[in-house]
Amino acid sequence: MSDDIVLKATGLTKDFKGFRAVDAVNLNVQRGSVHALIGPNGAGKSTCFNLLTKFLTPSAGTITYDGRDITRLKPEVIARMGLVRSFQISAVFGSMTALENVRIALQRRRHGDSWDFWRSQKVLARLEDEAMDLLDQVGMTGFAREQASDLSYGRKRALEIATTLALDPKVLLLDEPMAGMTQEDVARITTLIARVAVGRTVLMVEHNLSVVATLCDRITVLARGAILAEGSYDEVSKDPQVINAYIGVPNG
Repeated sequence: MSDDIVLKATGLTKDFKGFRAVDAVNLNVQRGSVHALIGPNGAGKSTCFNLLTKFLTPSAGTITYDGRDITRLKPEVIARMGLVRSFQISAVFGSMTALENVRIALQRRRHGDSWDFWRSQKVLARLEDEAMDLLDQVGMTGFAREQASDLSYGRKRALEIATTLALDPKVLLLDEPMAGMTQEDVARITTLIARVAVGRTVLMVEHNLSVVATLCDRITVLARGAILAEGSYDEVSKDPQVINAYIGVPNG
């Protein structure tokens, strides 16, 4: 695999009791890029995303990450390798503060399932300093002591990104990060994703096309489980098949 390709799917296929949800998808995600999977409802993008993040096992095909076949590996294994899915495996505990949530994520990275680190005040203090730095990266310093359940929806999403960053991802996988957000929150999280993407690879499923146009270097459009088009936003947005299947006639 080329050093430029960090995540690769070849012939990726998923069948559910005779229904083919993903049909022989070939996908190359370039290292350091922001790459989007888009498509109409029922296009197979969520299933494809779940295959890539190992929440589903493919019926056929292979998935390679950083030169290693990960087709049969579990999500927690690939997360430790640096392929981390946000908003799904990044647990936010409502009864804990924002700071405590990030500190728990740091503990998970450093110590796995062991809780021995709580015995050392020195380690605990170091984790708290790191947690505050991560909260600062996502603009949440002022909310560090607030209970997670009291945060606005957009702030919770920012906190989830902080807990994901605590796992030190090389490839950050975002599942519809703008879903349910106000325009103000969309703008804030778009800026945040652009910031955390520096030095990382991001693969995202997203319906908000203005966000896709703003953030993404490359876009893969799915329809009926197969790739319909691929390229930059300018390229795919002008593709007649894409316009017919998904984007529609632009306003103005």
